[in-house]
Amino acid sequence: MISILLVLQFVLAVIITIVVLLQKSSSIGLGAYSGSNESLFGAKGPAGFLAKLTFVLGVLFVINTIALGYLYTKDSKSSIVDNMVVPSTQAPVAPSVPNVPVANEGNTTSTQAPSTPSVAPQNPSQN
Repeated sequence: MISILLVLQFVLAVIITIVVLLQKSSSIGLGAYSGSNESLFGAKGPAGFLAKLTFVLGVLFVINTIALGYLYTKDSKSSIVDNMVVPSTQAPVAPSVPNVPVANEGNTTSTQAPSTPSVAPQNPSQN
């Protein structure tokens, strides 16, 4: 549906551009190429017909633009990011060690975490 409306939007834009350029202006524009079409469009020539056609095409262009905006907004409520799966990689949590007072050389006490003793794991199958 959106692709049909998008193609229609481009077609309407091109047709509106051509119709506007065919209208007479102070510098004539492309209106000089319309020839003597007074008998086809009436006594005033193509001015009244082209003005009405421009108005109708402009209304169709605006309605099509609003419809495209509505459909694009309706489709944009879902995002690619919503469908992503993020792997759970949590950093390991270090065990909390309580602060133990340790005596320093100068008769002052300070609180430091005790150092972890490095003990090699014993394998019972090697006995």
